[in-house]
Amino acid sequence: MTRKQAREEAFILIFEKQFNKDDLQDILDMAVEVRDIKPDDYIKDVFFGVYGNLETIDGIITDSAIGWNIKRISKTALAVLRLAIYEIKYFEKIPVSVSINEAVEICKKYATKEDSSFVNGILSTVAKQTENEQ
Repeated sequence: MTRKQAREEAFILIFEKQFNKDDLQDILDMAVEVRDIKPDDYIKDVFFGVYGNLETIDGIITDSAIGWNIKRISKTALAVLRLAIYEIKYFEKIPVSVSINEAVEICKKYATKEDSSFVNGILSTVAKQTENEQ
């Protein structure tokens, strides 16, 4: 599985969790059974990592989405943002520009054009803040 495919599978898991009260391992196990995915280390790291750092990640989204309440962000855009921000903050080996580009591409595939523009804007803000912190 390519990184792009793994990223998309991680996005789907993050998205699914928003509607599912089961624990993370049960959601992953169900995806393996139903969708026949073979989760690699990246998928597991991102899925469990996003939800292990959800308060921090959602705080970053809230701080970056000026004028937007996180509850008003579409579930699709929110899942994409969570994935990309996790990558930006916790995967030093993945260039920030790649995380942003891949997030926008996922958004274009699963959401609206407005969502992809919104996600691009938020992630650009996060990237600048991250760069300033270093």
